[in-house]
Amino acid sequence: MGIIQSLKRFFSKQTETSEKNHDQALQSHYYKMTKDKTFRELENFFSEKEGFEIRSVSEEHGEMIVKRTKGKPAFIVVTIIMVRPFRTSVDFSVASETMLFTDFGSSRRLIYGLYEELNQRLTFVGTGLGDELAK
Repeated sequence: MGIIQSLKRFFSKQTETSEKNHDQALQSHYYKMTKDKTFRELENFFSEKEGFEIRSVSEEHGEMIVKRTKGKPAFIVVTIIMVRPFRTSVDFSVASETMLFTDFGSSRRLIYGLYEELNQRLTFVGTGLGDELAK
């Protein structure tokens, strides 16, 4: 990671996962499930998790909006996309609600923790598999 990426990461209040993120832990995570089942599992996951409140659900668009109310407040957009049968990707976009110029890595650590818990709960296949799926 270059110095500019490190500075951007430090002076940021938002973190997003993506297919080709320079941080492998922030690459799109894939699970061996259908989109509908993954969506239901994520709804249950956030409903059961203390300090999280589901604000909006759009199954047709594969998006869920979640508000973190305990600890450092954050706004989370979860995107669920089925790329082929029994292969579904889950991405997060987390924006910390802070008055400061940075969240000191809070949004990034939140995503790390969410993926860690999901990997235990769902059948994890891998990260950043978009190139593999295109073949």
